[in-house]
Amino acid sequence: MRFMQVAATACAVSALAVAGLAAETAWFPRAAGATETPAPFTPPAEDAIPAGKFGDEVRLGEQIFREPGEHAAAYVGNDLRCSNCHLDAGRLAGSAPMWAAYISYPAYRSKNGHVNSFQERLQGCFRYSMNGKVPPLGDPVLVALESYSFFLAKGLPTGEKPAGRGFPALPKPALAPDYARGAQVYAENCAACHGADGLGQSADGKVVFPPLWGPRSFNWGAGMGSIKNAAEFIHANMPLGMGGTLTPQQSWDVATYIDSQVRPQDPRFTGDVAETRAKFHDNPNSMYGRTVDGAVLGDPKVTPPAGTVPASKAEHK
Repeated sequence: MRFMQVAATACAVSALAVAGLAAETAWFPRAAGATETPAPFTPPAEDAIPAGKFGDEVRLGEQIFREPGEHAAAYVGNDLRCSNCHLDAGRLAGSAPMWAAYISYPAYRSKNGHVNSFQERLQGCFRYSMNGKVPPLGDPVLVALESYSFFLAKGLPTGEKPAGRGFPALPKPALAPDYARGAQVYAENCAACHGADGLGQSADGKVVFPPLWGPRSFNWGAGMGSIKNAAEFIHANMPLGMGGTLTPQQSWDVATYIDSQVRPQDPRFTGDVAETRAKFHDNPNSMYGRTVDGAVLGDPKVTPPAGTVPASKAEHK
């Protein structure tokens, strides 16, 4: 237990789960001699949540956000939390904050080919990042999460692109991202928390450091399955409290290593790996369908299933 307490202080409490709810941004910390970047928005403090029924809904949304496996168990199929990628319970600029996500919708998404409401965007998080089941529109879980995000965005104009939205854009690396170099970066900077096997760590029956791959992590449809998204998140935010300490090259390399591991199936799987790659993963940032260490990523022979919510939880929501 002592080790876990020390590790909790020193390491990243972040699963690379889910893609951010907002698109990537050009927000950067200010560089010497550069034009001043607008300061990121500061969301209302937690003690500003109002009393009454709406405040109760906001508080429930925050509880779901922090512990979805407890408060939205019928829809969660892995060991991740929303706050693993949207740090500081969705408040932190440069970590796909929820206040920036909320004002960005409705918006067209090429991922599903139509204009999405904010609740539809949240549905995608449960389907892909949480490897779970999709709550129906209007479900109390979605209403609570939307209320929490609405509260965090108080004072922001809709349809704008505020500083701190999404993840800070990351320059392309000088060298092509490399699996072997990424393995070394992982061993030196990530394994102490997330485990050498990437399966995370638990203490007293509670997940302390979330899994970055394996059956209890995000599935192949999640945005963090994109090497680009993962590299941007890692460079800005990891190790926890030490964002920016890895070089862009290291970030690209370790993202490549993490996103070249076995994880749950893409729920859009057509029954054929090559066809699924051509339809949903035909870009250089996805390793789906590629062969790594003799295994084809996404092959059902080595790939855990998608949507692994236990029937008992799904039936008793």
